[in-house]
Amino acid sequence: MAVTGDETAATGDMPAYQIRAPATALPQGVVMATSPGTLHSPQQLAEEATRKRELRLMKNREAAKECRRRKKEYVKCLESRVAVLEVQNKKLIEELETLKDICSPKAD
Repeated sequence: MAVTGDETAATGDMPAYQIRAPATALPQGVVMATSPGTLHSPQQLAEEATRKRELRLMKNREAAKECRRRKKEYVKCLESRVAVLEVQNKKLIEELETLKDICSPKAD
């Protein structure tokens, strides 16, 4: 039983649709390529390879630039942390010396 989308099947709950061939097909003589590059000349293939290489190199340059930027940021963060820890270490050494002076018996 072939029905259109407006009618429902015998169960009454789900519409059944008729499958039809598309009204327009590819014009005669047009061939669909199964994979890219099958209809290209050797020169076009070489140009495509060159274009892909240039694109890859450009992306690589951008990625390297971003990597260098992140590395600089990381090194600055580490340098800042080193400065803070050096100050903290100096204060702790001074505190230790003060406590040693207080706790050690004085020889007169």
